[in-house]
Amino acid sequence: MANAADENFEFQKIVVVLGFTLLIIKYVAYWLTGSVAIFTDATESIVNVVAACVGIYALYLSAQPADRDHPFGHGKVEIISSAIEGSMIIVAGAVIIYETIESFIHPGDITDKLDIGLVLIALAAVANYVVGRAAIRRGNKTRSPALVASGKHLCSDTYSSIGILIGLVVVFIAESMGYDATWLDSSIAAIFGIIIIGTGIGVMKRAVDEVMDTADDDLLDEVTETINEYRHDDWIDVYNLRLIKYGPKIYANVKVVYPRTMTVEQQAQENDEIDEAIRAKYGDAVETSINSVPCQPFHCRYCGRNCLARSQEFEGQMVWTADILCTKETHAPRPYVTVESGDQSL
Repeated sequence: MANAADENFEFQKIVVVLGFTLLIIKYVAYWLTGSVAIFTDATESIVNVVAACVGIYALYLSAQPADRDHPFGHGKVEIISSAIEGSMIIVAGAVIIYETIESFIHPGDITDKLDIGLVLIALAAVANYVVGRAAIRRGNKTRSPALVASGKHLCSDTYSSIGILIGLVVVFIAESMGYDATWLDSSIAAIFGIIIIGTGIGVMKRAVDEVMDTADDDLLDEVTETINEYRHDDWIDVYNLRLIKYGPKIYANVKVVYPRTMTVEQQAQENDEIDEAIRAKYGDAVETSINSVPCQPFHCRYCGRNCLARSQEFEGQMVWTADILCTKETHAPRPYVTVESGDQSL
């Protein structure tokens, strides 16, 4: 986990350097062309730079080990960073829309250097997309909300740049043919201002879901698949599975039903097997807490163990799905009821 966090921090440095570089390029393009649409692209790049700086600080804190004041580590700071970035994206979209309204009221002129501006914006779009997709892939792999937010921000910048490029190509052709297409420049900026606001709202929603510890269905399915893959016959039932994410760190809590004839040492060995199975998937990014529960007579229907304490015939192992593992109670067969009378179970 520590290595992943450090690598995320180093990757975010690339995002920061890219943000500063593209900010300069886009404002040069705006200075050359006078295009309001290019101005909107450059304005969003200011947000990119500030958000990237916030993200790099968040990733630095996230990489710090757990301590007395933060026993679960510092991973939640990435959610704060993601929320800040989402709010900044929304603000950038609002500023862009405001500027487009101003341009409609007080229209300016587009210079004859629009072709140079288009080339510069195209190069910036390609760079944003390449780094943005890489950031999203890495962020999803290491479960880093801050890195995913940075990547989505860069990609949204790319998409807006592409739209602006398409529109400005039309403007360039129209201007070349002697038509006044200044209004189209402002219209394009307004459209992508709205799109940028939508992207910011999406980032904010994801941050809220992280704060509320909303269940990650993909993660639950992965853990369920891992438990089924390494399943032992002595794992009679698994339930009350809970997964909590703190940045790139995952905390897994689960209850496992073992044969009541097993010793404490044997149960501890089985717990270690479950822990190793999950770590084989996620490495040091996961910490497990496994509670051993002794079986009850009704569990005999699910247990194929040759056991002198058996009170019911074995009918087959349980089929475990994510929904089944997340139930809070052990899975008693229905409609059977086990009644104990003296030394016999009915």
